[in-house]
Amino acid sequence: MKYDDQVKNRMKRIEGQVRGLLKMMEEDKECRDVVTQMSAVRNAMDRTIALIVSKNLEQCIREEKEAGESSEDIIKEAVNLLVKSR
Repeated sequence: MKYDDQVKNRMKRIEGQVRGLLKMMEEDKECRDVVTQMSAVRNAMDRTIALIVSKNLEQCIREEKEAGESSEDIIKEAVNLLVKSR
């Protein structure tokens, strides 16, 4: 799968959030603030995972239809990837 700039930019923002988290820990920031930031990182990762899986699913279904094949297995695999990511 080819990853577009939108996905790469999301990952760069997440990378920045993680660096910020490490800085907060080094500065002994409050637990509440650190955990809040960790939740934000986790949510950003979850959204990025969903975006990647959905784009891949869309592409695979399109290819399956062009080949005249069933998309059922592709859909099951996408659902399993989403479940596995939680």
